[in-house]
Amino acid sequence: MRIALAQINPTVGDVAGNTAKIVDFVERARQQHAELVVLPELSVVGYPPKDLLLKPALVERAERAVDEIAGHCQGITAIVGYPMKSRKGHGRPLHNAAAVCRDGEVIDRRLKSLLPTYDVFDEHRYFEPGKQTDVCDLNGTRLGISVCEDLWGAAEHFDRNLYHDNPIDRLADAGAQLFINCSASPYVVGKHAKRLDIVRRLAKDHGLPIVFVNQVGANDELIFDGNSCVAAADGAIIAHAAAFEEDLVLVDVPAVGASAIGNRQSAIESVYGALVLGLRDYARKCGFKSIVLGLSGGIDSAVCAAIAAAAIGGEHVTGIGMPSRYSSEGSKSDAQQLAENLGLTYHEIPIETAHAAMEQTLAPYFEGTTPGIAEENVQARLRGLILMSFSNKFGSLLITTGNKSELAVGYCTLYGDMAGGLAVLSDVPKTMVYDLARWMNTDACPLYQHVGGAPIPDASITKPPSAELRPDQKDTDSLPEYAVLDEIVDRYVEREQSARQIITETGFDAALVDRFVRLIDRNEYKRKQAPPGLKITGRAFGFGRRVPIAQGFDPS
Repeated sequence: MRIALAQINPTVGDVAGNTAKIVDFVERARQQHAELVVLPELSVVGYPPKDLLLKPALVERAERAVDEIAGHCQGITAIVGYPMKSRKGHGRPLHNAAAVCRDGEVIDRRLKSLLPTYDVFDEHRYFEPGKQTDVCDLNGTRLGISVCEDLWGAAEHFDRNLYHDNPIDRLADAGAQLFINCSASPYVVGKHAKRLDIVRRLAKDHGLPIVFVNQVGANDELIFDGNSCVAAADGAIIAHAAAFEEDLVLVDVPAVGASAIGNRQSAIESVYGALVLGLRDYARKCGFKSIVLGLSGGIDSAVCAAIAAAAIGGEHVTGIGMPSRYSSEGSKSDAQQLAENLGLTYHEIPIETAHAAMEQTLAPYFEGTTPGIAEENVQARLRGLILMSFSNKFGSLLITTGNKSELAVGYCTLYGDMAGGLAVLSDVPKTMVYDLARWMNTDACPLYQHVGGAPIPDASITKPPSAELRPDQKDTDSLPEYAVLDEIVDRYVEREQSARQIITETGFDAALVDRFVRLIDRNEYKRKQAPPGLKITGRAFGFGRRVPIAQGFDPS
């Protein structure tokens, strides 16, 4: 059977646009003599649709769209994901379904069994689980059709099995000859290797090929990497779609004499691809044609600017340098050099006059107090005001430049450097920011090839990081070395380790660990007011991490 993997980038809620894209991919697959074309989970409405699923109009449009798609399936079969009204008189009103379309009609439907509720997933809020165990016959081949999480039910793949049954085993017991999985599996660094391992193992354990088709594109915080693939019955990966872009891959199953292929991206390359796609799609799907950001000459703003240039082109990006009395000449020249390297529009707007005016305004009320954070943050908030003014005036998306390490412990200013529409690096630890910058400055990076050399000035990478809000300030005045801080953040936030466990396993100073895990908890109020950020790790500061602000838990 010739099968087409239709790895598409849907827009959440745009049923008409998604339907037109699906029909186009179906037609392209037919022209290449495919018998079956497989599309991602909920591809008609895009994933995750969240509370749009509570709108009856969306569900009705989706069901009509599936009928329309079926009308284009002449001489080809399509498996399409969509939200289906439940026919039960109890439980939740919808199923997460895959429709099998052929010869102008929907000939079968398969319902998702395992509904995830961890991390960013909340499918029990909307969907009733399906309990089907039968297979679908297609021209004499028995297809075992599953949806996304159904593939992840095998206990041996995890430290703790979240589910009581394994839909893939049930499909095999029902006589499946070929597994099909329609998926919308979000990107996390290192996750695709685990996906490939699961697909290989299931294929080999059951002696049956698996077709895995994943959504690509970004929707709000979540990035979907694509990387659709096919495993032969012996577990070898015999077809693999592109990462971070739409693709249509044709494969004959079973494959005779096909060569096994491997994962082709390094971890840091995949992080770069994810962030570029995440920013590009956020801007495009929200209607922004240009981006504005502050350029300090430091590593974070440099990496953000490079990602913005790669996402929408440097000619559509404006960088603004806003030096104060504490800014070094090197910081100013590094910001200007970066803008020249990337082809950005660059403006330098000193804040000294506004800063002095604010100091004069506040002087009568601050008299007799010791200058400190309040005075320092005036500078950050003046910069936020300037950047938001550019965003409002020119309709540009303002991106923030803070990284996960700083956001974790509150080393950032509300209504200052946190002001903006999207936090590009909010899930990227500082040590990884440096890794990204170094990789971008090699010819392995597409941006390096595009601009004709290293985009990021070497000084931005090598100089000690500083907020430059007071004389001779360094990040290490307030924070430990970033390698230490990032280890604490990873263990406390992502691995949910206790302070005592972190101290025991790392040998870090007990007082330091206690201080910074307390800071992580105490600064939840800041993160709740931050713009949405792009998720690349297993535990981001976003809607997948639900920590109360007013609470009395002692982490020490």
